[in-house]
Amino acid sequence: MSACLLLAAAFILSAFGVKPKHKSPDKVYLFAYATLDNKGQNGLHYAWSNDKVNWSAIGPEHSFLKCDYGRWGSQKRMLSPFLFKDDAGMYHCLWSVNETDFVLAHAASNDLATWNRQTYVPIMKGIGSTENFFNNVIDLEVFADKNAYTISWLSGYRTAEYANEFATSTKDFKTFTTTRTGLKVDRKNLRTTVTLAGVQQQGTITEVPWAMVENLTKSMQAVKYKNEHNKVTPETDAALFAELKPVTAKITIDASQNKKISDMLMGVFFEDINYAADGGLYAELIQNRDFEYALSDKEGRDEKWNHTTSWSGSFRLDSVNGIHTNNSHYAVLKNGAITNSGFDGIALKAGDKYDFSLFAKGAKCTVKLKDAAGNVVAETTVTPGSSWKKYIAVLKPSKTITDGFLEISTSEETAVDMVSLFPQKTYKGRKNGLREDLAQTVAGLKPRFMRFPGGCVAHGDGLGNIYRWKNTIGPLESRVPMRNLWGYHQTVGLGYFEYFQYCEDMGSEPVPVLAAGVPCQNSGTGGAGQQFGIPMEHMDEYVQDVLDLIEYANGAATTTWGKKRAEAGHPKPFNLKYIGIGNEDLITDVFEERYTMIVNAVKKKYPNIIVIGTVGPFFEGADYREGWAIADKLNINMVDEHYYEQPGWFINNQDFYDSYDRSKSKVYLGEYASWGSTIYNALAEALYLSALERNGDVVSMASYAPLLAKEQHTQWNPDLVYFNNTEVMPTVNYYVQQLYGQNAGDSYIQNTIKLSDNNNDLQKRIGVSTVKDSKSGDIIVKLVNMLPVSVKPEIDFKGITAKGAVSYTTFKGNAKEKTAVLPVVVSMPVAEAVAKGLAPYSFTIIRIKTK
Repeated sequence: MSACLLLAAAFILSAFGVKPKHKSPDKVYLFAYATLDNKGQNGLHYAWSNDKVNWSAIGPEHSFLKCDYGRWGSQKRMLSPFLFKDDAGMYHCLWSVNETDFVLAHAASNDLATWNRQTYVPIMKGIGSTENFFNNVIDLEVFADKNAYTISWLSGYRTAEYANEFATSTKDFKTFTTTRTGLKVDRKNLRTTVTLAGVQQQGTITEVPWAMVENLTKSMQAVKYKNEHNKVTPETDAALFAELKPVTAKITIDASQNKKISDMLMGVFFEDINYAADGGLYAELIQNRDFEYALSDKEGRDEKWNHTTSWSGSFRLDSVNGIHTNNSHYAVLKNGAITNSGFDGIALKAGDKYDFSLFAKGAKCTVKLKDAAGNVVAETTVTPGSSWKKYIAVLKPSKTITDGFLEISTSEETAVDMVSLFPQKTYKGRKNGLREDLAQTVAGLKPRFMRFPGGCVAHGDGLGNIYRWKNTIGPLESRVPMRNLWGYHQTVGLGYFEYFQYCEDMGSEPVPVLAAGVPCQNSGTGGAGQQFGIPMEHMDEYVQDVLDLIEYANGAATTTWGKKRAEAGHPKPFNLKYIGIGNEDLITDVFEERYTMIVNAVKKKYPNIIVIGTVGPFFEGADYREGWAIADKLNINMVDEHYYEQPGWFINNQDFYDSYDRSKSKVYLGEYASWGSTIYNALAEALYLSALERNGDVVSMASYAPLLAKEQHTQWNPDLVYFNNTEVMPTVNYYVQQLYGQNAGDSYIQNTIKLSDNNNDLQKRIGVSTVKDSKSGDIIVKLVNMLPVSVKPEIDFKGITAKGAVSYTTFKGNAKEKTAVLPVVVSMPVAEAVAKGLAPYSFTIIRIKTK
């Protein structure tokens, strides 16, 4: 065929949208580099080229690997990544974590898209360091050298021109030779400068198969597609379903098709975030009662946050011969008065009784409760002796106030500490108890369990901030107060004894979570997160602390720790069944070594305890994969999964657990929420919960998070329940959780749904879950309509006979609003209930008596 005919054929094919098929290159060049994004964070990016001249970026806004070293946000950085391929075909990336730390970071991958765990190797400090030098890693490079790899870098001055060169060698990127000094002439200068979109970038070039570039491109496009697909709102619904007419749903529920599911699915997770404990659930009304607030409590070092926070007046601080070594600071008044404003003022109810107490020594003092105008509403006097002693009194305010304060005055000299004011009306009337309305709101969810005390609080900010349960029991004055990782102070008045007691009072199983021998990977104190785990020579002691907790909860009153529980007022065991080890941890070698040690010790001594492991903070990624691999290896009973996502994610992932292997670890969905507190968010969660019930044979437990948040003191949004000193304000999300908690079952009955319109987008917007509660015999049908139009159900029950009228509950509202018509419960004949239309954006429950 002539050249003219070939050109003509090509033109015809092109005109009709058919492009001539070109042979793809076998191999291309891949450029790996890192850039900062608009949040100060960055990650590993790629571009490819046939000729090393013309480069095409692979989704420049998408990072294929992000560094997890350092504090949250902008401190997680990747500087000068160096990518190369080893002789076995594995790709390695090494990088500098910042300009100051003497640390090498490393990760490996088979395909450049999915990366294994990250490791951070502390390298020996440079020789002859002075104040002008930085113990850092600058411009590292890697090259093969005698059956090993040499890693060379510069360290010292910020500019490479004046930096010193250092090097180490490794065969496996796990063990490294002693750091040695080198000469600059030995540097290979393996980095290349490439211009991308008019900007010069420095990185490394590696030859890779073209198929790998195609896979990277598909991976990036898949992420973009999912992100866009999950961006649904009431506004996008209005466009997507603009022509939609009311839908008919034929639902068949067959009692003969059923399976056993967990009866522990719905629970709560309590973490002291958003002032959830002090100033919140813990009923103490005096802030900084022990004068132990410290400058170090506040991230950013608020100079006003110190031992005198919340106190005013004329007094001095002292710490000589205090009431306890764990509570050394106290106030000394001399011919004057001090006042405490509590947490945003002290709220008091007329006629209610309040228990006042303090430790004091010295002269007589007068104690008054006053309103904002200075009017006295209650008063008592204390006459202490010459040594420390606890004094108590009951105060009964003469009027209701919301912004009161406490005043202590003396005409001579008096020392005071552990100044406390507690309402007698606590939840279940407990001393040192919980705020009644707030505790009852949580209990109203009918939680089958409560996870505590965190969250990030459990593993803390640095080694010194790991939450130690033993520090939170015993007399209040002997407990060890601590900085809260969320940037304030924990008195630990709400300690492990109180947590166990609260669980018992609610009829919930306690689920304590302890650190896995490492602090939070985002720690900003005591080194870079968990890379500085508890030294192995101290791990036996830490493991014993974990075992002692189980004895404290379950041991006889004659055992060492059971006796301490009995002394606190609870001779009978708390009957602990679950224990969590770790929280959202970065899965590294440092973590795994300590985690394995703890898990094995618990399983050996207490084989009946259900150990809940951790698989990181997301539903995908290296921590998730590696965490599951360890769970498989250690045969862990259950793993703790977490994810916070857009409502669209919950709509589009109702099949998330359908394919989980039922023979492996069960799942505790310990933290989840859609980003928002509207009806739309609540219904997305309701849809997802219907899927969790369907998968209740593998998902054993689930808890929304965070649970509580005090107005004007929130570190995280959304939260399930907001409150101030006088009001409790459940969100619409709360009512979905409550309806599931109040209508739980232990057997799932299969159903089929056939819509009048088979559009897949419609299928995902209608949720049906049917469970049976074996105790009552009730059949409970949950129906979620997340469409802007009504749905007419036609429900056919097979093998189910109703005994009398059914209970019919409706929860609905404007999708964009944060308030709803509160759940309305009525009674009606079953025939009416199964045919009653489901309102747009609504959640309906039909509860059927069968005996």
